[in-house]
Amino acid sequence: MTESFAQMFEENYQTLEMVPGSIITGTVVDIDNDDVTINVGLKSEGVVPKTQFLNPDGTFTLSIGDDVKVAMEIVDDGNGETRVSREKAKRKETWDKLEAAHTDQEIVTGMISGKVKGGFTVDVDDIRAFLPGSLVDIRPTRDISNLEGQELEFQVIKLDQSRNNVVLSRRAVLESEFSEEKEQLIRELAEGQVKQGYVKNLTDYGAFVDLGGVDGLLHVTDMAWKRIRHPSEKVEVGDEVTVKVLAFDPETLRVSLGLKQLEADPWIDITDRYPPQTRVEASVTNITDYGCFAEIEPGIEGLVHVSEMDWVQRNVIPSKVVTLGEKIEVMILDIDEAKRRISLGIKQCKENPWFAFSRNHLEGDRVRGTVKAVMDFGVFISLEGNVDGLVHLPDLHWSEDPNVSVKRYSKGQEVEAVILQIDAEKERIGLGIKQLDGDPLADYLAEHRRDSVVTGEVIAAEQNFAIVKLAEDVDGTLRIGEVSNERIEDVRHILKIGDKVEAKIVNVDGRTRAISLSIRAKEQQAEKEAHLEYQRRTEEASAGAVTLGDLVKSQLEKSSREEEEAGT
Repeated sequence: MTESFAQMFEENYQTLEMVPGSIITGTVVDIDNDDVTINVGLKSEGVVPKTQFLNPDGTFTLSIGDDVKVAMEIVDDGNGETRVSREKAKRKETWDKLEAAHTDQEIVTGMISGKVKGGFTVDVDDIRAFLPGSLVDIRPTRDISNLEGQELEFQVIKLDQSRNNVVLSRRAVLESEFSEEKEQLIRELAEGQVKQGYVKNLTDYGAFVDLGGVDGLLHVTDMAWKRIRHPSEKVEVGDEVTVKVLAFDPETLRVSLGLKQLEADPWIDITDRYPPQTRVEASVTNITDYGCFAEIEPGIEGLVHVSEMDWVQRNVIPSKVVTLGEKIEVMILDIDEAKRRISLGIKQCKENPWFAFSRNHLEGDRVRGTVKAVMDFGVFISLEGNVDGLVHLPDLHWSEDPNVSVKRYSKGQEVEAVILQIDAEKERIGLGIKQLDGDPLADYLAEHRRDSVVTGEVIAAEQNFAIVKLAEDVDGTLRIGEVSNERIEDVRHILKIGDKVEAKIVNVDGRTRAISLSIRAKEQQAEKEAHLEYQRRTEEASAGAVTLGDLVKSQLEKSSREEEEAGT
């Protein structure tokens, strides 16, 4: 009998898989306060801590005689004892279940137990798995407090037992549940509908909204009637929004959504509310290199171009004139309803300094100012009211070369000038400096009119002309054809610098202030006058001789009559 029992024990021992890590079934033979003793069919029984058999709720329901699965750790630890583990057996069971679920794409249940970087931990029986934050729900979810402590369904999307790595997805389960709902949404979706959705993602150009399995784009320009620089100013990920379907393409499933279209269009009847020249208060919403945008009412913005910021400054830097959020007074300059554009002005709300200057000054007035800039064409002078006047080169000096005169002026120099012209509409003020001393040409011509014979001194001589100084700052030009009645080849053969000449003024050009002289005309005039004088004298002499003969004849006739009367 003894040999028969030993033989049976040896056969049973050989049939058991006593490899460490293998799962075997044993029978509970004893339970005390701390341990559970299990007969696994070996020479010695295994002892497992009682805590390894506690249910998830902390209760202990195991009884003597129950069969349980345990994991073999060591068949004989050297002291004749067998070591087994219930926890390792449970983990092996769970891994087997996860592998089957992963292979067959079946659902597993688990409970979210904590938060880690990038997602959450989920307890699936005795295995702790990872749930990425993006796979918690179909819609982006920031708060999962309502999901904690609940048994949830997941799909195993990645499994690596060697690295103890399990990745789950709750979103995949939800998407499969919503597939029918998505198909119905696609069938019913149409332009003009108002839908509820959740903000799924934000980009620089807009937000993607989940309408229930179908994503639509809510472009930043369709979020509000006013200017929005970034979608985050209006919505955030996870927000529930009510949107209007602007367009839908069933083939590509592209959906365009609008938020502002659910509100009244503020551009309707805008010209009635804001006629041109209306002054309103506005808030600066954006500043650019070419001006600033200002909101005159919610959803209505206009542009203040850099040219409409200041009456005087030409190179205005907008950021130095206004600040973001500042309340400013602007004037409505123009409204283009078709293009939804409004032109605003800041300077129009202030007095135009050019009109103020024209109101306080007249042409001919003397003014003082500071040289602002010296240019090739003249000198700019800063005047009262921060307006500029221009002295053109010809108005610097009566006779001096303008390129020489302009070198006497420099930036910051104080000067006096005469107002020649004021054009407030064109923002121009013409000034003259030479006019401060009167016009020597006008004074000279007042005494020496055209056809007058004048005397001067040759101060320059060239082949074809000579310049004659007639008075201080008054010169005349004597061209080669006007030097002599005879043909000459070179003026310098006849005239030298310093020669005194007598000539006739034959022409005065008021625009160029040029006096044309002629010696030939003077000589021709002298000859004509001499001829006339000779003719006059001849006629007088002839008239005198006739009268004397008549007197002699008359006298002889008188004497004859007297003699006849005496004889009688």
